[in-house]
Amino acid sequence: MADRRLDLGWVRVFDAVGRLGSLTAAAQELGLSQPAVSYTVRVLEEQLGTALLERGHRGSTLSPAGERLHRAASAAVAELDAGARAIRRMSRRPVVRLFTDYGFASFWMMPRVAQFRRVHPETEVHIIASAAADPGADEAEDVAVLFGTRSDFGAGAIQLFEECVYPVCSPQFAARHGLLDAPRLLANLPLLHLESTPQPRWFSWRDWFAAMPVTREAGPSDLSLNTYGLVVQAAIADQGVALGWAGLIDGAIADGTLVAVGPPLSRGDSGYWVKPGPEPSAPVQDLINWIIQRGGVDRGGFPEGLTLPSGFT
Repeated sequence: MADRRLDLGWVRVFDAVGRLGSLTAAAQELGLSQPAVSYTVRVLEEQLGTALLERGHRGSTLSPAGERLHRAASAAVAELDAGARAIRRMSRRPVVRLFTDYGFASFWMMPRVAQFRRVHPETEVHIIASAAADPGADEAEDVAVLFGTRSDFGAGAIQLFEECVYPVCSPQFAARHGLLDAPRLLANLPLLHLESTPQPRWFSWRDWFAAMPVTREAGPSDLSLNTYGLVVQAAIADQGVALGWAGLIDGAIADGTLVAVGPPLSRGDSGYWVKPGPEPSAPVQDLINWIIQRGGVDRGGFPEGLTLPSGFT
């Protein structure tokens, strides 16, 4: 009997009995009847030739032999469950989670994600976008693309493109107000603002006018919106002039949906950064490398052919 191998069907049952301290509770957790659990324990005691439970009026507790067997059963269950999870992951397509803000997700990542799928069809990308993507947040994602300055990120972050903004509006709005010939006129026109904190991390219209320099106060026809996607949609809909972020707005400039109507304002230590998560897997590293490579090919900047207008020196 000492050399007889045990039927392992009892392992999870005995783990639940020892962990919960109750035959009834173990039966409820496992979806079994209480007599079935009690029978399993009795058969196990017969195989081992010793009592595993000390039965009393108030219930049962583990005997010294039962405590020793429970430690082994608990460790075995944990290892078997971990192995099962690993096997299930092997049978599924790898999933990479990308955390970013709505602007980058909508205007940069989504138009290009099909290109990544063609190169890595075996990898599934989950884009998790948030209006409050904070560079200081400790997100538990595989990779993040966030906006901020170099001091916001650790040594492992890589700058995708620097912050560069310039005024944009619809071609119809620009023609109607003569902005292509005299961009200084936009100081008197409705502006579209991206809502932010009192000390925004990105350029605002106040920064742009101060750098030109042009004096301009907020007008009653200005419009503030809480996401960059809404700002761009409002500009396309002739609602006013927005600040276009190079790298995000390039597609709309290229297809003529929006036109640039003023000079750029930029700073090299600010922009979008690729921030890998801890211990990136091979599929995660593939996505990181692809984003950085694609960012180098499609690096945003001030549209060619648009020179600094007179009066904005």
